[in-house]
Amino acid sequence: MRRTRIAFLTVLGILLGAGMGHAQEIMIVANPAAPVSEISRDQLRDIFIGARTRFGNGSRAVPVLLKGGPVHEVFLSRIVGDNPDEFRVRWRRAVFTGQGAMPKEFLSEAAVLDYVATTPGAIGYVSRVPDANLVKVLMISTKK
Repeated sequence: MRRTRIAFLTVLGILLGAGMGHAQEIMIVANPAAPVSEISRDQLRDIFIGARTRFGNGSRAVPVLLKGGPVHEVFLSRIVGDNPDEFRVRWRRAVFTGQGAMPKEFLSEAAVLDYVATTPGAIGYVSRVPDANLVKVLMISTKK
């Protein structure tokens, strides 16, 4: 069942990517204990720009980023609506004004997956999930 769901999400990601002019697939991953199985695009955006620090049920959300690369750029473009420079400026402003702390950044998807798997509330993005038991793959819903 879980493999079928991941295969479905993979195909969906590819189709969405092709429709948006991007070939890069993005999967939203959360700590296995995360109390959600889906998240809206707006909630996801708000978590990654620091406007929201909790999931819809009130539990803590800890966003983690890739430091750069195609997956990071596609995530920012599709979900956040920023390019990497705009995103960095947004976070620098928040840090400078005391409104937030920059999320942890990792150089590889494997490092993101390891952190998400072991950190309660962690949420991130990768292009693929090699071990379906390591993290929870979240579906992006259309609800707000």
